[in-house]
Amino acid sequence: MLKEIINKFYADQSRDREQIHFYITDAGKCPRAIFFKFKKAPKKEMDPRILRLFDHGNYLHQLIMKALFAADKLHVVASEVNMPPQEMISGRADAILSLDNELYILDIKSMNSMIFRNLTAPKEENVNQVQLYLHYFKIKTAILLYVDKDQLELKEFFIEYDPELCNRLLDGFKILQKKIELDTVPLVLNDYPNNWQCNYCQFREICNLTGRGEINWRQFKEKIKGETEKVLQQNL
Repeated sequence: MLKEIINKFYADQSRDREQIHFYITDAGKCPRAIFFKFKKAPKKEMDPRILRLFDHGNYLHQLIMKALFAADKLHVVASEVNMPPQEMISGRADAILSLDNELYILDIKSMNSMIFRNLTAPKEENVNQVQLYLHYFKIKTAILLYVDKDQLELKEFFIEYDPELCNRLLDGFKILQKKIELDTVPLVLNDYPNNWQCNYCQFREICNLTGRGEINWRQFKEKIKGETEKVLQQNL
């Protein structure tokens, strides 16, 4: 009884809202998956257990921030800071810190012990995100703080602003924005279907049906409307 009630709560919380701009977490991610999000393409529902893990990560953030607010040598300038207003990307940094008269962006990530144990460098997708924070907040350095959700161990990495990487990420967003406007489904990733993102993608079935190349979204939907619904129902 309780399991069903709790699962329904998290399922309801995850209902899609209309996406009108890119999110900071889209940086470096599969353009086709982002395109499908904008177009509200049929997708596999997310497991409520995964949603609870995300929620648990939020509590770990609070635990970390509690310690930082109490620190003597470090000052929390702001927490949960929205990015400066601009049209293309929306995001919120975990905190801006001040230490020895230098400002830092703080981004906190949590993961299970197995992934944490093998982590020797910051994850590429996390670096992409903090690079855009650095760009829009005009701060030189970010701290990626990883938290082991099982043992509460910590690892930190300092990330310096890389204007060339930021420009590549922003150019990628501009190209994808144009494809969304023109209803052009982007190409699959170069290493599809072996990329790690493919393994967890909620749009895997619709992506397979679409094929590897670019295609007009509206024409594709009309062409295989019945087949799409049938295949998705079998996999949801």
